[in-house]
Amino acid sequence: MASTLASATSAAHKTIVSLLSASQVTVGMTIQDVTDASIRSSNISTSVTIKETAPDQTFTLEGISGKNIIVGVPGAFTGTCNAHVPGYIQAYDKFKAKGVKDVYVVAVNDVFVMQAWKDHLASSGTPVRFIADDTGSFIGSMGLLFDPSEKLGGPRAKRFVIVAEGTQITHLAIEPDPTKVTVTAADKILPLL
Repeated sequence: MASTLASATSAAHKTIVSLLSASQVTVGMTIQDVTDASIRSSNISTSVTIKETAPDQTFTLEGISGKNIIVGVPGAFTGTCNAHVPGYIQAYDKFKAKGVKDVYVVAVNDVFVMQAWKDHLASSGTPVRFIADDTGSFIGSMGLLFDPSEKLGGPRAKRFVIVAEGTQITHLAIEPDPTKVTVTAADKILPLL
């Protein structure tokens, strides 16, 4: 029974990743276009929502304004992510000086885990926003999920960075190997602004 359930879960994860990641976001697209297309293709009648401070308080990035950075990571508290995100926390003022309104760190984790991770990485606080995409619907709508079930239990975000002017995607960096930080490091993104 347990092996049948494990096989069914594995198959479901692979199906979810393939359905949600059918079309990967590209430079020039808007966040609104991507999430709307995902909603239309899945016959969902609501917006793709994310959470920041509480499990019952959702919002979208569809109406963001100004220049923003969205940093996608596979999982809170994982070794590579613990090494990746502090670069954005430490360089926050440099990003602000380049006209960045907000820096968002998003992962397929629940809001409690994301808040605990934020507190762990920045015990004195940080204006970097830690966002929970607990269902993977936002990241999946952008085609940026992959399936590391054997290590992380289910579909997760690829390691990526999106630079957006309003909702228009002006730069996209995706790590070819999500266990490494090369093209998505804060010091690689800063010169692009």
